[in-house]
Amino acid sequence: MAGTPSQARRFSSAIGDDAVRFGDRILIAPALGKEDSGSMSAYTSFLYAGARADLPASYAEVWVVLSGALRVGTESDAVTVRAGDFVHVPEQAPGVVEALEDTTMVCVSVPAH
Repeated sequence: MAGTPSQARRFSSAIGDDAVRFGDRILIAPALGKEDSGSMSAYTSFLYAGARADLPASYAEVWVVLSGALRVGTESDAVTVRAGDFVHVPEQAPGVVEALEDTTMVCVSVPAH
């Protein structure tokens, strides 16, 4: 793809002052976007304990939990992921994500957005 770097790049999972607020309890620090890769997006997210967000999205994601814990899915089929775990969230998956404690995760989504 034109404009896509042909070498490995390093990103930090730190949440800096340039993080985007999603409501008042979720911070998102973009790393790799559509304009960078064309095929996928990657970002770090920090959720304060108790933060909740609806899941349905028009893209699939894999979330790697670096610290903390999340509950992901619908009430009847939610999974809990903790530091060191990762979860696949399919495109249009129903339910919510809820931070059970302060949580930092890295998210990779396909296609890019």
